[in-house]
Amino acid sequence: QVQLVESGGGLAHAGGSLRLSCAASGDTFSNYAMGWFRQAPGKEREFVAFIDRSGRSTYYADSVKGRFTISRDTAKNTVYLQMNSLKSEDTGVYSCAAKYELYAGNYYTWSEQYSNWGRGTQVTVSS
Repeated sequence: QVQLVESGGGLAHAGGSLRLSCAASGDTFSNYAMGWFRQAPGKEREFVAFIDRSGRSTYYADSVKGRFTISRDTAKNTVYLQMNSLKSEDTGVYSCAAKYELYAGNYYTWSEQYSNWGRGTQVTVSS
């Protein structure tokens, strides 16, 4: 099992940028596909971005496509979410999640598909 810890959240103005990090430990990081999800107050958790175990394949929610970029650094056991052109509707608690993956080639957008979760980091975007 892998343990996940997010960091990098905070307050940003609309149009600004933040970079979230998710540090993994406890298991072989390269065996896991990674996802970012977010939950706004009063709303259900929603998918934001995915990266496969190889780092070569990514997938994004339509709401963030072209503004957010997911990446991973295997040497640092860390996955990142670069968030640009932030909007007030990006406000929420952002959590990273891991899914053990034998072979790359699929993408996962449902939270139920992931087995390991971090506690989340708050992102607040002021308009």
